[in-house]
Amino acid sequence: MKDAARLLGYFAATILFGALAAPLLFWAAQSLATHGVFPGLARFDFEAFFHRALMLGAIVLLWPLLRWLQVKRPRDLGLERNRHWPRDLSVGFVLSALPVLLCEIFLVTRGLYSMRSSISWLSIAPILLTAMIVPLLEEWLFRGLFLGVLLRGMRAWSAILVSAGIFSIVHFLKAPDHITTTVEWSSGFVSLAHSFDQFGEPMLVLGGFTTLFVIGIALAHARLSTRSLWLSIGLHAGWILASEAFGKIARREVVALPWLGKSLLIGLVPLAVCLLSWAFLRMWLLYAGPRDA
Repeated sequence: MKDAARLLGYFAATILFGALAAPLLFWAAQSLATHGVFPGLARFDFEAFFHRALMLGAIVLLWPLLRWLQVKRPRDLGLERNRHWPRDLSVGFVLSALPVLLCEIFLVTRGLYSMRSSISWLSIAPILLTAMIVPLLEEWLFRGLFLGVLLRGMRAWSAILVSAGIFSIVHFLKAPDHITTTVEWSSGFVSLAHSFDQFGEPMLVLGGFTTLFVIGIALAHARLSTRSLWLSIGLHAGWILASEAFGKIARREVVALPWLGKSLLIGLVPLAVCLLSWAFLRMWLLYAGPRDA
């Protein structure tokens, strides 16, 4: 329970850091853009900087947290060296990307999405970078650190459910874009408050949170079964690349709740796709057999 309390303190400190640092990041970016340095920064709204400030806080405060938890090496978190990491990485990518791709083809053929008339393939390049970097950072943080710490004082499934809940909440709590028009020192806290606005839409909460929760469970299952992060990194990368790239080459035509919401995270169809990936994952783990200690 002490470790869980320390994780809670880490979350609180990260949120406080993000709320205080977001205005500084925004003002610094605007100043650079005004002076002709990285002018593209001017097109980002405050909420984008708030989210980056939270990520920065999570990274900055990570080292003190590791010292506080007395984590000195991966084995302290139940992680082992994985000599099958190339295979796990590639298999994980296919197990997540393939069901999403099949779902996207189905959505286009049913008229729920349509292909864009003009596609900027250069816009997909940043998604490739995101699909490489974000899974590495988030899997180390959520499945490596958080799940590893929770396993110290909880049974496996209890730790999986708690870590999946943390993963869902962190990704689900996001303020709407362009909600802040005038940036002040308190704007970070205002943006944080607006993150709860979407709880006024029960279907959005049920659909988006549930899908993220299932994804969190599947990623934790991959981590525990292999005692490493490579399989979960591959799964995470496949979901990001397949879904984000689709948003660049196709546009949503209708919202058909409860089947499909405003994004590929919301609705019974995205939930079914994630459950299918999890089923494929379980079959793969049975086929691959137990790992060497």
